[in-house]
Amino acid sequence: GVPVMILPAGMIAEATGKDNMAIGISKGTLNAKLSSQFYFTTCEMVAICKVLNVPHKEIPLYFFAV
Repeated sequence: GVPVMILPAGMIAEATGKDNMAIGISKGTLNAKLSSQFYFTTCEMVAICKVLNVPHKEIPLYFFAV
């Protein structure tokens, strides 16, 4: 999993709020991951980027601390 996420939590919650299953996790799990209780998997990062129209090559810019 990934311990650091730079994408604003509100941006993800707003973009996926109507359809959390678009990223393959429940609303409760998403909230736990946004509050750093759990890590995002690679598949979840890819799905979030798809929902937010973030190119896959930019995943490191948003999910990993530099």
